[in-house]
Amino acid sequence: MKLSFTLLLGVVLSCCSACGNSVNANKSNTESAPTSTVLGAFNADSAYANVARQVSFGPRVPGSEGHAACRGWIVDKLKATNPDTLIVQNAEVTAFNGDVLPISNIFAGYNMASPKRVLLVAHWDTRPWADKESTAADRAKPIPGANDGGSGVGVLLEIARNLAMKSPQVGVDILFVDAEDYGQSDGFSDNSDTWCLGSQYWVKNMTPYTLRNRPAYGILLDMVGARGARFHYEIFSQTEARVPTIKVWSEASKLGYSDVFVREKGAPVIDDHIVLTKAGIPTTDIIESQNPETTSFNPTWHTLDDDMDNIDRATLKAVGETVLNVIYKEKIQ
Repeated sequence: MKLSFTLLLGVVLSCCSACGNSVNANKSNTESAPTSTVLGAFNADSAYANVARQVSFGPRVPGSEGHAACRGWIVDKLKATNPDTLIVQNAEVTAFNGDVLPISNIFAGYNMASPKRVLLVAHWDTRPWADKESTAADRAKPIPGANDGGSGVGVLLEIARNLAMKSPQVGVDILFVDAEDYGQSDGFSDNSDTWCLGSQYWVKNMTPYTLRNRPAYGILLDMVGARGARFHYEIFSQTEARVPTIKVWSEASKLGYSDVFVREKGAPVIDDHIVLTKAGIPTTDIIESQNPETTSFNPTWHTLDDDMDNIDRATLKAVGETVLNVIYKEKIQ
């Protein structure tokens, strides 16, 4: 994923309207006592272990040994939760530099008979180049991807474990998309279509959905495990996916996580949520985009320091409990 100034220009006027309407970007963000009960049994240690296991495979660049090993592990973890549907969508896509990438989008559906569905998404691949490193030699190396790739998967696998123990009223689908992070970062143009290759393929072949049973909304988890992370409203989410954005940040506040889910404007980000929203599934993006040190992403972003030393159980817990509460509170009507 990357920050997009082109996207910012395209939505800034509508964002100004949204800030004063459904999503209040200027609301006070002081900590308060929880007013909502934690639903489910989200285990931060389990989520942390899920992240560590992914990192143990090495970089999960499409076509690599680590990628193949991690794919098998994710599928096995999902099988253990007894989903109604489990689909591995294998394909080949071509990257901006001509590389042909073998990709796998992994889908698990729970309570498939429900007429209302919610989609939870994370990308599971990792960046093939640490392009934010200072030396050319290091920039050519793949990142470990603990936060960027591993954290969202780790949280969603723990949520899947909860779904196996207690079904929500609505249907819940978990989608792990591939080849999100193989995009072009150099130059001044946006290059937005070079990113999110897995989700671009998936929306063109939207297994197992039809026009009648698509999810009401989606929640994307990307870089959700860093120590001290704060999640501001991502601008495209704020303007084009207001319903799930309101649900997530409001529930976080009720759980006492208003210091983590900051009710202020963040940055516009090119990420899988844009692809999904444009395909008819309004999707909000939980992502750190206003780090105080960088004024953008976490300092470890696209560096070799994106390892387990930067992953914090407290951040995983805040995100996991918030998302789990949202889906457990969702009603059919």
